[in-house]
Amino acid sequence: MKKLLFLSLVLIVISQLSYSQKKIWDESTEEKEERLSEWTEARFGMFIHWGLYAQLARHEWVKTRERISDEDYQKYFEIFNPDLFDPAEWAKKAKNAGMKYAVITSKHHEGFNMFDSEFTDYKVTNTPYGKDIIKEWVDAFRAEGLGIGFYYSLIDWHHPEYTIDRIHPLKANSQEEYDKLNKDRDMEIYREYLKNQVSELLTNYGKVDIIWLDYSFPGKNGKDRNDWGSVELLKMVRKLQPDIIVNDRADLKDYWGGGDFSTPEQYKVEKWPEINGERVPWETCQTFSGSWGYYRDEHTWKDNKQLLVLLIESVSKGGNLLLNVGPTARGTFDYRADEALEKMGEWMKVNDRSIYGCTQAPEYFTTPDNTLLTYNPKTNRLYVHLLDYPMKNFRLKGFEDKIKYAQFLHDASEIRISKPYGHGHKQEMGENDINLDLPVNKPNVEIPVIELFLR
Repeated sequence: MKKLLFLSLVLIVISQLSYSQKKIWDESTEEKEERLSEWTEARFGMFIHWGLYAQLARHEWVKTRERISDEDYQKYFEIFNPDLFDPAEWAKKAKNAGMKYAVITSKHHEGFNMFDSEFTDYKVTNTPYGKDIIKEWVDAFRAEGLGIGFYYSLIDWHHPEYTIDRIHPLKANSQEEYDKLNKDRDMEIYREYLKNQVSELLTNYGKVDIIWLDYSFPGKNGKDRNDWGSVELLKMVRKLQPDIIVNDRADLKDYWGGGDFSTPEQYKVEKWPEINGERVPWETCQTFSGSWGYYRDEHTWKDNKQLLVLLIESVSKGGNLLLNVGPTARGTFDYRADEALEKMGEWMKVNDRSIYGCTQAPEYFTTPDNTLLTYNPKTNRLYVHLLDYPMKNFRLKGFEDKIKYAQFLHDASEIRISKPYGHGHKQEMGENDINLDLPVNKPNVEIPVIELFLR
């Protein structure tokens, strides 16, 4: 018995030691929730992918897709001059679209720096443009009251010490070739470079709300936490900016503090994402079309309704939407992005109450067909988004004792709670069902929203 007790104590100590070793920083669940609260309530942000690849105008991965050498890619560095860049105009467009924060690429996989770094010459201040784009951008977006975030690529296809891997433009066909290519490369030097640059971003631009580190791809000829030095990197991030929010792509998902939110990319989640049975903060990053960087000849652009459904559905499952713009090489937004942002802004102007501060509806509410529900726990209001506008009678199952008042959100016009009109409806209605008496004609908004004041 004593031996069993001793072994149990040993196992408890070992598990506690193991748990402590899996922490990046100390923070309670409640403290984390508070730190993420402003971001969670915002629900809608802008992603911006911008770099030298805008000049090629055929995807941000063009360097590796087309196996372009550093020598051939150099011409884009030598002529980069976004003379029409107006960050104040960008910030206004983001704000008018209803976005509350933005994340911009400070360095993408191509290795080009959009900020003035002391650790490289491969930076925007050495191009014909000559100015620190990140600084200009930060000042403009802060002036509009928007949260700011930096995307920083862990990957680097330009740095001479970054080892060739399976997604590098110089990727090999055999292990022997990889070994030969990497013979004189030293990832330790690159790790230090990476850490120094992230330190610059979190030191030289004031308070930073979000950092997006992208991305890990473990396995044969890949890169994982050890290649990035992720544990020490994240500890430094937290030390420099204690309130910052960090994404989950540094290969530290098994560490407490290794990432604050999940990042499903380019797809809709079936339900609120979970880890070990617990719901986690999440944000889906999505594009208007099929590319993150400016792609002149790409035409699979989502329409207004698709984009609004993407936003509403994300919120209905407890998540955020980070919607991407890929500016042109002259520093303007693609006209199609401008049109999409303007239309989303029109809808948000009158319906944003169903987005900001909202989350998944309580499970006891039955979602009617062809709708999405969001819920604001602070105001105790439920929002019914009518994706397919119904005819006059609109039934809510099991709602009778839950609703005080109903109105359209876009104009605050009352919707009468009534008995359904039409032969046979009495038999179809459940005991606690109610009927909303909707106008026959759909309101002049893309997706009408019913605001329900709950008891």
